[in-house]
Amino acid sequence: MDVMTITGPLRSAVVVNPVKVPDLDELRRTITDALTAEGWPEPMWFETTVDDPGVGQATRAVKDGAELVLACGGDGTVMACVTALAGTDVALAVLPAGTGNLLAANLGLSGDVATGLEVVLQGGRRRIDVGAVGERSFAVMAGMGFDAHMLDDTNDTAKKHIGWLAYVAGAVQHLRDRPMHLRITLDDKPPFTRRPRTVIVGNVGRLQGGMRLLSDAQPDDGLLDVAILSPRTLRHWAALGWAVLRRKESVPRMETYTATRVQIRSRRVQPRQLDGDLIDPGKELLVTVRPQALLLCVPQPAADPDLAHDAGAVEHDAHEVR
Repeated sequence: MDVMTITGPLRSAVVVNPVKVPDLDELRRTITDALTAEGWPEPMWFETTVDDPGVGQATRAVKDGAELVLACGGDGTVMACVTALAGTDVALAVLPAGTGNLLAANLGLSGDVATGLEVVLQGGRRRIDVGAVGERSFAVMAGMGFDAHMLDDTNDTAKKHIGWLAYVAGAVQHLRDRPMHLRITLDDKPPFTRRPRTVIVGNVGRLQGGMRLLSDAQPDDGLLDVAILSPRTLRHWAALGWAVLRRKESVPRMETYTATRVQIRSRRVQPRQLDGDLIDPGKELLVTVRPQALLLCVPQPAADPDLAHDAGAVEHDAHEVR
């Protein structure tokens, strides 16, 4: 799907996680100055809390007339805003402030607010699918098993100092864990059993550090991409990781499928994550797709990022819609 271009000033709101921002006053000045310099009204301002990571704040922003919500925080803040805005015509912009920033990575955004604001003001918009797990929605991927273990055991202090490389330490602790016993059902097909280390259900394909796990994932095709990873030894892990890094079409110890509904059932309670943010452990992960439910601010035509428009893959046709 092509990138639309939306011009003209919009009523906006910022949903910010104050824990992720070193200087809230400076952030507020930066955002307000950038928007008002282009003739936009001053944005509304909402801070997340421990009890509400952003769903209530983004919902309030929509009720108060926001046409655009800027999510400034980590993966949890962004996912909360995705949950609130999915199914509406209010656009979501990502101003990365955390460490993982999975959606920002798939947008090709760096960690600075200025880049995110530039994307907002350029006016690029794209409708994408979102995945749904219960009442929560996600834009990038859900997972059960190793990936959630890795997130759970990644040190927050290390993340602040060395960024996504901190996840490597968390991953190493679980390379020798026992495989899961899973029963997997894709749409209305017969269920099958596997003993994998992790199952990833993705809308787009990039992990932390720019690794592209799901090479065929498209954010607006109405499908979820499923990766079942079943390495048994350190050698298997090395071969799998090398193939992913090299972007090989065939990755050893990994099966891939597509579906609109994915049900994963485990014999035991397993850790689970959505868009790099841990959710409560459970024995089941049921994921469905909401086609083109989210209006997302994206960079104008770019060469590589999954959620930016790829001029080499899709013919560009910008539409003036406002």
